[in-house]
Amino acid sequence: MPASPARLLPLLCLALGLSACDKSPTFTSVEPGEALSGGAATVSRSDRVAFSLPSANLAPERRLDFSVGNSFFRNPWVIAPSTTTARDGLGPLFNTNACQNCHVRDGRGHPPEPGSVNAVSMLVRLSIPAGNADRAALERLGVVPEPTYGGQLQDMANPGVAPEGKVRVEYSTEQVRFADGHTIELRKPQLNITQLGYGPMHPDTLFSARVAPPMIGLGLLEAIPEAAILANADPDDRNGDGIRGQANRVWDDARQETVLGRFGWKAGQPTLNQQNAHAFLQDMGLTSTLLPTDGCTEAQTTCRQAPHGGEPEVSDNIMSMVLFYTRNLAVPARRKVGDAQVLAGKTLFHSAGCQGCHTPSFVTAADAAEPELAGQTIYPYTDLLLHDMGDGLADGRNEFRANGRQWRTAPLWGIGLTETVSGHTQFLHDGRARNLLEAIAWHGGEAEAAKQQVLQFSSEERAALLAFLNSL
Repeated sequence: MPASPARLLPLLCLALGLSACDKSPTFTSVEPGEALSGGAATVSRSDRVAFSLPSANLAPERRLDFSVGNSFFRNPWVIAPSTTTARDGLGPLFNTNACQNCHVRDGRGHPPEPGSVNAVSMLVRLSIPAGNADRAALERLGVVPEPTYGGQLQDMANPGVAPEGKVRVEYSTEQVRFADGHTIELRKPQLNITQLGYGPMHPDTLFSARVAPPMIGLGLLEAIPEAAILANADPDDRNGDGIRGQANRVWDDARQETVLGRFGWKAGQPTLNQQNAHAFLQDMGLTSTLLPTDGCTEAQTTCRQAPHGGEPEVSDNIMSMVLFYTRNLAVPARRKVGDAQVLAGKTLFHSAGCQGCHTPSFVTAADAAEPELAGQTIYPYTDLLLHDMGDGLADGRNEFRANGRQWRTAPLWGIGLTETVSGHTQFLHDGRARNLLEAIAWHGGEAEAAKQQVLQFSSEERAALLAFLNSL
């Protein structure tokens, strides 16, 4: 009878020939509290609604506010003028009419399928290279928007207004081989923007496709102390491990100053409220007190002349309810956390060096914005820092301090429930990876050494690593 993964744990480093063998822990049991990824806020569901539940420690009277916020997140907005005055003002240009259309069941978006009319849960960011006169735009927006189409392509519009264009994705493929001969196929996306509604784009336009990320645990990420995030930053690689985590510094619209970035694929937003306000404006064409001006450019005259749904279209009360909802979407508990194969995979995760970016745990601040989120030991598996991910994943587009090869480390909590909640397993910023093994194989740059270690894994070891990731 073959030895169990748990009994093989002490031999893993030796078998793999890892130089970091003496530094990598071997996990043979569950760490205290490890199964509760969101601390006391963790929920126990693992079905289709696992990402849509309030923090487990939320008092009953506060769950009503959560439900109200959920209604504005889930239900569609309509064109103004309308009798539905609390929910009108959609467009004139937009990507979708409800937050939930992108974050289906509060989960992960995906690239458009062949023949799709609209991209919906994938958007395309636009910008042009900065010139000497663009200092103000760079300070406040982090990019210089494309002059005619702005900072984001909007492929839907109200009647009488032309959509900005249509997004199609085509793929080329390449093979990656593991040391034992196992091969997988990677697909590389190529964006195709057609039916431009307002003339040609700037010849040097930069494009970046982004799928909607999961909504769970955002309030907990916001509650991580800044000092704890910066403690992991090492932009000059002073410790010589090849990992150069760098903080993004971005514009805070409320404070009117540059602060630490946390949210978005390049950590381009500092707070959850600002992330929400930008999503309302860019994705649905809805203004707020924080962002009171619509995104119509000078060239889009019909857009500029269209009726609006009030000033602002999203009231401060609605913004606060949506903020409360997005802060308190709970993280599901881990599954099979003490399983021998999962523990073996956890050891492999660490021995390959994956935790160098996917930092397992933090303790949230005592003065978190919501008391339920304060003082919690959480396991998000992210450092919220920027890392060079190599040429393969590069979009060539800067965003504040993030360069065209850098991406924020994506949180891994809940990743094993992606198919259950979202109905697919498409990962990375543009959904190119069709499963977790493909996502790993796309890692480069600072993650190249870790990827190369994984490419040496046997079939049994790959299965153990995937069992660990799917337990998160």
